[in-house]
Amino acid sequence: MPTKTSHKPHPRNAERKAEGIATRAGEHTGFNGWLAVKITNVVGTMWCAYAFAALALISLPAAIRGGTAPLIAWIAQTFLQLVLLSIIMVGQKVAAAASDKQAFQTYKDAEALLDISDDLHRLITINNQLTSEIHKVVSKDQPGK
Repeated sequence: MPTKTSHKPHPRNAERKAEGIATRAGEHTGFNGWLAVKITNVVGTMWCAYAFAALALISLPAAIRGGTAPLIAWIAQTFLQLVLLSIIMVGQKVAAAASDKQAFQTYKDAEALLDISDDLHRLITINNQLTSEIHKVVSKDQPGK
């Protein structure tokens, strides 16, 4: 015997599907954001780190001739800051990509759980309706009720 369900999915399910997956695309706005992303994409490469290392090494002989203080200043101010900047940015890109992948997997898992929850709610509604119908039939069959 077919039953009608009065189950209505939560409105957030439709909103979530319409919104899609949140990404970093389009996060920057205007010229300043565009320029910042372009510079970051260039500076945050290992090729840029190699270029910065070569540039820093040009001034190394002068720092060595200057003695201990100029050499330490060259290491701290020129080499470490210039070269490590790009290397750290590359590492952050790699970590961000892994984080984005994990976030996407979590999103897909949450979406599946929401669908399962919606199906479960629909099945419980059907179960309740069928149980109610069974109670009606059983109570009619019992004498005195």
